[in-house]
Amino acid sequence: MTLHVINPNSNLLVTEGIDAAMAPLRGMGIEITCHTLAEGPQGIESQRDADFVITPLCGLVERLEPSASGFVVACFSDPGLHAVRQTSAKPVMGIMESGLLTAMTLGQRIGVIAILPGSIPRHMRVIGGMGIGARICGERALGLTVAELGDADTTARKMADTGQALRDRDGADVLVMGCAGMAQYRDMLEEETGLPVVEPCQAAAAMCIGQIMLGR
Repeated sequence: MTLHVINPNSNLLVTEGIDAAMAPLRGMGIEITCHTLAEGPQGIESQRDADFVITPLCGLVERLEPSASGFVVACFSDPGLHAVRQTSAKPVMGIMESGLLTAMTLGQRIGVIAILPGSIPRHMRVIGGMGIGARICGERALGLTVAELGDADTTARKMADTGQALRDRDGADVLVMGCAGMAQYRDMLEEETGLPVVEPCQAAAAMCIGQIMLGR
């Protein structure tokens, strides 16, 4: 049984971070394999980027389907999530949907950390579609591109500052990291804010493993 976790951008460093985030979920009898969508942009930073990857993403899912027990779409915009669910007969999770649902079990007021201000309207459309807007107390952006997340010192400082602002100014009691490229900063962010922090790739993979084990 293989859970295929797909990074819909072409940034190999992001895929490496996603793969590292899967470590706590390995050894449960389900192999977890992470993939990079070669046709994708270096980062999904706009609605156009998110829409562009849908066709190649579904093509990759079709190729992986014979070996798959489930799929995770590992981008916080959940690009092509519903198209992939129509493409595959296996469980399919998006990291935004799964991350927010997990956060709802950990706190009442959810704060989201985005990479860029332009990401926020895109995220809010998904949140509106999920009908959970009342549980989102705020979303703040780091002001960094996906590529710039690779600067660990700068990213860690901005993550801590943004998480503290969501806690102190917006009243968040749980945080969700709004990009797959943030995976390595979860422990640091929990320590700096004292709040539970959801790493959405882990949340989605855990949900998908649960569905697989239940025979969904």
